[in-house]
Amino acid sequence: MEPNPHPPKIGVLDSGIGGLSVLREIHRRLPHHPTLYYADQAHLPYGPRPAEETRRYVAAVTRFLLEHGAAVIVLACNAASAASLYDLREKYPNVPFVGMEPAVKPAAEATKTGVVGVLTTRTTANGHLYQRVLERYAGGVQVITQIAPELVQIAENGSQHTPESRAIIQGYVQPMVAANADHIVLACTHFPFLSDTLQAFAPGITLVDPAPAVARQVARVWPDGLTPQPAPNEYFTSGNNSRFQAVVKRVITPPVTG
Repeated sequence: MEPNPHPPKIGVLDSGIGGLSVLREIHRRLPHHPTLYYADQAHLPYGPRPAEETRRYVAAVTRFLLEHGAAVIVLACNAASAASLYDLREKYPNVPFVGMEPAVKPAAEATKTGVVGVLTTRTTANGHLYQRVLERYAGGVQVITQIAPELVQIAENGSQHTPESRAIIQGYVQPMVAANADHIVLACTHFPFLSDTLQAFAPGITLVDPAPAVARQVARVWPDGLTPQPAPNEYFTSGNNSRFQAVVKRVITPPVTG
């Protein structure tokens, strides 16, 4: 097997722009580690898809990332993690994979009301990973699981400030507010891009974003002895490239190379 000509990078994948919320944190924590991001927008969203279909798409993106030098791969998508994380770790035992886990633990530990909301997608809510998280960390805490499929596309479109989108967002948040939740777990990487609107309908409620914890885990699993080399950060999509690059330039600072 020929050596990979690409410098070692942190590979990050998502069905769309959501994983950029995780990538921002990785850049903050590991500014000298080059990154490789792939948005599988041709198959957006992963959330409503059958797990087996999601696994096929994630497997293809994983191969692409490995071929382009990924030394660590982050599944910056809760649905992809739920469907694929265990399979990928088994298939590539020498590659560190970091997945997304709904941040129920910190929310359950911090709640004062004993009620925690989880805003999520259907694949994540129905996955074994989420059920294990609830069993492990949510004992004695009421968890309100709110499946919110439209929010992924709202984040992709950047349309959260339109009256129609605000009404949709309010409809998902209101039951958690009414139940006296004091923490809402953002169990989809697209949802941090909606934080301002979510917070407007949930005043005083803490929004829990797992991205900083994921970035810390990436730092922990970066292979020992592998020195990051200067290289541009790269951004790919299976969808509309010009539209995607425009979003990247808006949400990632400093200006990116794409």
